[in-house]
Amino acid sequence: MRLPEQYLTPEDLVSLFRLPSVDTVYQWRRKGTGPTGFRVGRHLRFDPDDVHVWVESLREAA
Repeated sequence: MRLPEQYLTPEDLVSLFRLPSVDTVYQWRRKGTGPTGFRVGRHLRFDPDDVHVWVESLREAA
């Protein structure tokens, strides 16, 4: 297994998807509708590959 060079933050997702605020990312997490994330201490992080898989699943569902 190869680790990514950098994991994404909620702020990165806001920037990538032009979301209104970071609250949207946390709402996705609470509802279970967003990309899979994990905590490092108190910080939420996302694997770029997981975000890609999530986006592809949205495209297939559309």
